[in-house]
Amino acid sequence: MARFLLIHGSCHGAWCWRDLLGELANLGHDAHAIDLPGHGDDTTPLSEVTLDLTRDAVLAASTPDSIVLGHSWGGYPISAAAEADPAAMRALVYLCAYVPVSGLSMIDMRKAGPRQTLTGAVERAPDGLSYSLVPDRVRALFYHDCPDATVSYAMDHLCPQAIAPQETPLTLTNRFAHVPKFYIRGADDRTIPPEYQARMTRDWPADHVFEMPTSHSPFFSDPTGLALRLHRIAGLL
Repeated sequence: MARFLLIHGSCHGAWCWRDLLGELANLGHDAHAIDLPGHGDDTTPLSEVTLDLTRDAVLAASTPDSIVLGHSWGGYPISAAAEADPAAMRALVYLCAYVPVSGLSMIDMRKAGPRQTLTGAVERAPDGLSYSLVPDRVRALFYHDCPDATVSYAMDHLCPQAIAPQETPLTLTNRFAHVPKFYIRGADDRTIPPEYQARMTRDWPADHVFEMPTSHSPFFSDPTGLALRLHRIAGLL
């Protein structure tokens, strides 16, 4: 049995893992999901959300036995946590996620991608502190292969995303480098281009990189397949 800690991406919350939690339990694993600051049931004002605060939320929920998974933007908080305390986790898993380049913010990395998929898909709040997803773009970007009922569920739960943590550069050292890492990419991801995901892991060991024929949200479109890949990763540790 392995222990998984699941960290959501932009505008999401712990709610997005509802299907995967059950699938991991069926395989005998212990899995736990949290809301990052300002998301889901966490009431932290968006004006107070920082990259350090998201890092600390991951560290507070992690144990030395935890396999910490980050989806999409969640790759940044889990990486910051590994840099701060490598002993606080067993390994990192990036799911259709940004693997930080030292000195760059997540927004820097998005802009460096081969295609800008979010153009016209986000709206900045009048106070400039957050952005929200444009409703009629959400399905095509995140959930095009997901069941209708699941898409409706997700649309009802999406929330604004604080900008400050995503425009904060992250510095990484050998502390981060020594934590075991795995990647699961979506071959039909329309948010983070699959070729960009491949580029981020081009120097990784082949058995540390997995692929799914899915959208940006395999936790909704194929939770069984995702759980099986995580089961395989646990077996490699």
